[in-house]
Amino acid sequence: MTTLDERHGEGARETAGAYRPDAAVPLDLGQLTAIQPQFIGSKAANLARAAGAGLPVLPGFVISEGAGDDPALLRRAWQDLSDSGARPLVVRSSSPQEDTEQSSLAGQFTSVLDVRGWSDFVTAVRAVLDSAHRPDGSTAPMAVLVQPMLTARVGGVMFGADPVEGRADRMLVSAVRGGPDSLVSGEQAGTNYWLSRRGRLLRTEPPTAEPLLTPSELRRLARLARRARQVFGGPQDIEFGFDDNGDKHGNAGGGRLWLFQSRPITAMAARPSRGARLLGPGPVAETLPEQLQPLEEDLWVAPMARGLTAALDIAGSAPRRLLRTVPVVTTVGGQAAADLRLLGAAPPRRRWPALLNPAPGARRLGAAWRVGRLTAALPGLAADLVADVDRRLAHLPTPGELPGPDLAAELRWTRAALVSLHAQEALAGALLPEPKTSRTAAGAALTALAETRALGIPDEQAAVAAPTVLALTAPSLRGHGHLPQQGVPQQGMPQQGMSASGITGSEQRPFPRAELRTPGSALTPTLTTPRPLSLPPRKALPPREALRLRVRWVQELQVRLVREAARRLGQTSDRVGLLRWPELAAVLDGEPLPGDLHARVPQAESPPLPDAFRLADGTVVAERTRGGAEGEGRGVSGGRAVGTVWDGTGPRPADAVLVVRTLDPALAPLLPGLTALVAQTGSPLSHLAVLAREFGLPAVVGAADAVRRFPPGSPVTVDGTTGDVRTGELR
Repeated sequence: MTTLDERHGEGARETAGAYRPDAAVPLDLGQLTAIQPQFIGSKAANLARAAGAGLPVLPGFVISEGAGDDPALLRRAWQDLSDSGARPLVVRSSSPQEDTEQSSLAGQFTSVLDVRGWSDFVTAVRAVLDSAHRPDGSTAPMAVLVQPMLTARVGGVMFGADPVEGRADRMLVSAVRGGPDSLVSGEQAGTNYWLSRRGRLLRTEPPTAEPLLTPSELRRLARLARRARQVFGGPQDIEFGFDDNGDKHGNAGGGRLWLFQSRPITAMAARPSRGARLLGPGPVAETLPEQLQPLEEDLWVAPMARGLTAALDIAGSAPRRLLRTVPVVTTVGGQAAADLRLLGAAPPRRRWPALLNPAPGARRLGAAWRVGRLTAALPGLAADLVADVDRRLAHLPTPGELPGPDLAAELRWTRAALVSLHAQEALAGALLPEPKTSRTAAGAALTALAETRALGIPDEQAAVAAPTVLALTAPSLRGHGHLPQQGVPQQGMPQQGMSASGITGSEQRPFPRAELRTPGSALTPTLTTPRPLSLPPRKALPPREALRLRVRWVQELQVRLVREAARRLGQTSDRVGLLRWPELAAVLDGEPLPGDLHARVPQAESPPLPDAFRLADGTVVAERTRGGAEGEGRGVSGGRAVGTVWDGTGPRPADAVLVVRTLDPALAPLLPGLTALVAQTGSPLSHLAVLAREFGLPAVVGAADAVRRFPPGSPVTVDGTTGDVRTGELR
C-alpha cells in the first residue's frame, strides 16, 4: 500500500487532478485537489483538502454521489487498499449535508468498521447508501468514503477551541484507549484535557494516575489543531488516533498521529464579555417570583430598581457613577434579576483591594449605625411613610369611580410610592437591628388567613376582610396568587420581600375596621358584602416588615387600577399587560391604543433563572461552580429548561426531557423537538453532545444514576451549563 508520505510528496501533487462529475469510480482521495463536496461529500472533501495540505490523513478512495456502476473498477480499488481482504477497512458516509460550517449532523449517517472480505465490503457500502434515507422521509445525497482501519493505541476527539465554555484561547481534547468510535458514540467517557493554544496542559478531568496522552503527544495534537485551523480558516472538530508504530516512524513520544476526520465547530457556547455583571434572582425573587409582562416590569421592577439605587446611594455602598449607569434590578426573559455584587449578595470581584479600602460599603454602614444619624431617623421616617400610604389607600375611591386621567394619576402615585417603600425597606434591613422576637408580614398574614377560614370566609374574599393576607401572594395582572393550603405550618411559608433583615409603631391594619367593610375602599374588589369580623388586636410589625407589607398593598392597588383600565378599553388584562407604562398613561389621558397591540404576543415561558449568571449578547450563561452533589453532572450544551422526563419509549411529552444511560447515536432522530437531554455517561465531545449544541438543546452527561432518580413522567429542571439536574422547578 502506498504510504502517506509518498502520497503527500511532490510526485503526488503533480499527478493530482480535479474531480469530474462523470469520472468513473473510485476516486483516489489523495489525488483530489479541486474539491467539490456536492459530488464526494463534505467528509471526503475535508480529508482530501487536509491531505493536500500535508496533514496526516490515511489513504483511501471515494465512491462519489451518482457515479456510474463499474464493479470491476471498484473491486480493483478494494483489492489495492485492503491487500485483497487481508487489511480491514472502514466504510463511511460522506454527504454534502454533513460536516459543514452550518451543521455537522454528527453520527446521523452510517459508518461500518472492521470490514473484511469483498462480500462484507459490498454489504457495508449498501448500508452507508441506505442511511441516506432519513427519518423525516427525505433522502440525502451520499458518497462513500473508504479507508484502512487503523488499530489505534489511543484515540479521541479534539476541538481547536473549547465549545463547552466558548473559549477560543483554549483547546479541548477527549481521549480513550483504542479508536475514537467508543467516545463519539457515547459508549465510553474519555479523559478530558484542556490545553493552551501552544499545547500547555491546563487541567485534566478526571485526574488519572497514568495519563493516556503524554505532554509530547498533547503538544503534537495542539500543533495539528493549529495547522488544521490555518488550512480550513477556523477551529476544527478533529477525530484522531495514535498508532503503535512509534519506532517505525521515529517518534519516541509514541505512535504516529493520524487525522481521521475534520469538520468545522458548528456550535460554540455563549461566552460573556470580561466584566459582565453577575446577576441572579436573589432577594428580588421573593417579591417578584413569576415571569412578568411588559407593563408589570414597568410597574414593579422599575420602581424597585430606583428605590434600591436610592438606598445604595444614601448608604454610600456603591459609586454614584456606577449607580447611574447600571440598573440594580433588571429583567431577563421577563424574570426579575438583581446585580448580586451591588446588593452585597456576592463577594467582590477583587477581594484584596476591598480589604485594603479604608471605607468599603459595609464599614460605612457600620459607621452610620454607630453615630446613629441614619439609624435614629429611620424608624420615624418609616412610620411616616407607612401612615401616608395607609391614609391614601383608605380614602381612595374604588377604581370604577375614577375618571381616566385620575386612573393615570393614581398609577403615577403608586410608582412613586413604591420607590420610597423599596428604598426605606432596604435601608431598614441593612441598618436596623432585628428584634429578638421579630414578627414577619408573612407570619401575620398566615394568622389572619387562619382566622378568616375559621369564620367561614372564602379564600378569594380573605384579603377584603384582612388585607394582610395579600403578603402570602405575589402580584399579577393575569390572576390571583394562590393561598397556602389548609394546615400549612407557618415555618413552611416563604417570606415576601427583598432583603434579608428590619417601625415600631404603625398598626398592622392600614384602615379602621369600618373602612375595611366599606365597598368604597380602594383595596375592596367588587364582591358580595364582606362579612364583619371581630378579630383580636395584633402586635405591631417591625419597620421593615411593615414597609414590605405596604409594598404588596400598593402593588395590589396597581393591579386593580389596571384591570379597571382594561375593562374601559374593552381589552383583557393580559392584552393590556403587553403595553409599556408610557403607552398606558397616554391611553388613559385620551390617546388611542397603539396600532400594533393586536399583533403583540406574550413572551414565551422562560425556565427559572440560575442562582448566579452572566449575560452574553442576551443569552443567560450560568456561573459554573465546582460541586459534586448528587444532582450534578457535566454540562455539555448550555441553556436551561424545565420539562417532563421521557425515556424514549411510549408517547413523547410536549416538553420531553430525554433521560438515558448512554448517548447512543441511534437517539439522534429524537433530538429535534426535545426540551433537554440527560445521560448517565458520555462525553462533551460525543456525537450527540455535538448535535445538542447545534440544536441549542440543554444537555448534561455524567448525571449519576439518572435513569433511576428521574423516572418517566417526573418534572425536572436541567441546566446545560452547570450540569445541574433537579426534580421539579428550581427557583
